[in-house]
Amino acid sequence: MERSDILIKLQDIFINILDNEGIELLENTTANDIEEWDSLTHIQLIVEIEKEFFIRFNSKEIRKWNNIGEMIDSILEKIKK
Repeated sequence: MERSDILIKLQDIFINILDNEGIELLENTTANDIEEWDSLTHIQLIVEIEKEFFIRFNSKEIRKWNNIGEMIDSILEKIKK
């Protein structure tokens, strides 16, 4: 799976969870860029991402994310195992 494929899937997840059709994710997108992305929705997003990709993150991995690109890095690392 390519980074662009993951980004598309993430965008769909964000649109559904945050109920905002106008969301366009880029690799440098952060929570500060999306008004609806708060601590509660962050948890919901992680749960949906784990379901979508059949993976699990630990809290240390999640805390390292500063943007969508780093989230994609973690997903790629998990699905290649």
